[in-house]
Amino acid sequence: MSRTVTFKNEKKDLVGTEVKVGDKAPDFKCLVGLDALTLTNTPAKPRLFSVVPSLDTGVCSMQTKKFETELASISDKVATYTVSLDLPFAQKRFCGAEGISHMQTLSDCHNHSFGKNYGVLLEGLPLPLLTRAVFVVDAQGKVVHAEYVAEVTNHPNYDAAIAALKKCL
Repeated sequence: MSRTVTFKNEKKDLVGTEVKVGDKAPDFKCLVGLDALTLTNTPAKPRLFSVVPSLDTGVCSMQTKKFETELASISDKVATYTVSLDLPFAQKRFCGAEGISHMQTLSDCHNHSFGKNYGVLLEGLPLPLLTRAVFVVDAQGKVVHAEYVAEVTNHPNYDAAIAALKKCL
């Protein structure tokens, strides 16, 4: 059964399996700079994965800044990531220009493993993009919050994601 979202009101299929609350968080291999990072290599503490199509768009930029600001006070107790298909160099430039220091960027440009394993890879666009989504994974690796935003250009439910993350503390 295919899963869909809309992108500018046009229906798009999602590649991969839907991740649900209660699932063991799927592994992935993304880039931080030129180094690989897998779920296993992330700290064993509550983690937030904010998934965006591209940091160079308005809503994606705002989403990253919102989580950066809202979670700054607990940044030592949690691990927070923005995941996109942007190249690591573009992610670094964005973070430097926008003063992002708590949200670590993960580039899924190499093999789209995050996109496929979390079911957020958009199909049918001129270039590959991830759909907008937010996942919270507890210290034991269990998904405690999963939101796939129905219209890619809309914001996620920030309050629900932040509440789920704080509940893990």
